[in-house]
Amino acid sequence: MHDDQATSPKKPSVPAPGIPDKSVMTDAPFNPGQRGNLDFEGIPANEDIDGDFPLDKSVTEKFPPNTKVISANRYGSSAWTVTARVVTEMENGEPKVYFLKCAEDDTGRAMMEGEFHSMTALYTALPEFFPEPYAWGKFSQNTGRPTYFFLCNFIEMSNDIPDPSELCRKVAELHKRSVSPTGMFGFHTTTCQGNLPQATNLWDPSWESYFRKMLTNAMSLNTKHNGTWNDLEEVVEKVKTIVLPKLLGPLESDGRSVKPSLIHGDLWDGNVGTSYETGEIYAFDAGAYYAHNEMDVAMWRGEVNKVLRDKVYLKEYLSNIGVSEPVDQFDDRSRLYNAYMSLHASACHEGGFFRASSYNNLVYLINKYGSEPELESGKSAALEGEVMKLSIADSIPAKASVVSVEATPAA
Repeated sequence: MHDDQATSPKKPSVPAPGIPDKSVMTDAPFNPGQRGNLDFEGIPANEDIDGDFPLDKSVTEKFPPNTKVISANRYGSSAWTVTARVVTEMENGEPKVYFLKCAEDDTGRAMMEGEFHSMTALYTALPEFFPEPYAWGKFSQNTGRPTYFFLCNFIEMSNDIPDPSELCRKVAELHKRSVSPTGMFGFHTTTCQGNLPQATNLWDPSWESYFRKMLTNAMSLNTKHNGTWNDLEEVVEKVKTIVLPKLLGPLESDGRSVKPSLIHGDLWDGNVGTSYETGEIYAFDAGAYYAHNEMDVAMWRGEVNKVLRDKVYLKEYLSNIGVSEPVDQFDDRSRLYNAYMSLHASACHEGGFFRASSYNNLVYLINKYGSEPELESGKSAALEGEVMKLSIADSIPAKASVVSVEATPAA
């Protein structure tokens, strides 16, 4: 996603080692060998339009009246979609540049529709933090398979590391300013994390109950896409029955309550960037829903992050919004939320690191909150075997490290 208002060329900054290139847009941790692909044989070449991306008329119909399309080119890299930069001239002669994302079949429809509704809700809540979404729809011409698209404003991103103060102020402001239309947790439609649906299309007044449904859905997707791992399924069931009442229950007991805040839902390094022109920080590729605000920043503890994992970001965020009571359970809640995200991500990425990482974190929580350390010996051997099988033993400790922060109660 990139800006349409740049007035002069700018030399891209050099990203720090391991930091994703923000001049391209990704909707998942990017694998250089993986790129979305579509068959455009059914769409005729664009006459009088430069570029290598054939625009379907269902896309051009979304532009303002009397818009002239100058060029349409494939742009950037994305794990499950094909993306393009579309340059236009409006009726008054001013330039306007769009970012276009396309994907196929039912999966593509869920992704494009979910992203449109996610970005619409987020942009409405905090327009200075998100590119403006314009439309989603279905190609009208035959490409061999049903093809869907998402259209939004194009913002040219630099590779600068996001300023902790400004990024965290915006994230906290989103969480504080947003209001659930029902006063409950959930969303009005299905949204995706990666290329798979989350259990968002429902409303639940209880955060513990809603999170249990999200976790159940993630486990189902995991088994469907990665095959059966009995130990993991057992661990997830124990977390639902043993850990959730002890870890999430206190958020909604003894007079306490959790505000359903609108969250981005996939706020990792690759989905945050800084505008070349303005220096403003933006977030994109969202899978939004109303949740406990701590869900959004729990993703930052994951090893996929090279930037946001730095504790300065979490500390800065908490200085803006505080920590939910009980404060002393903050880190364990963060571990739980991150385990959910890793469980879902492992379904998108065929297991690997994410699957074992989720397992490790859930085992840690069961050992801490269970009445007996029943997984301490028997299951640890199974875990070691899985880690060795994945050849990432040096990346995943038997119990994931605890990220500690100076926590103060939320106001």
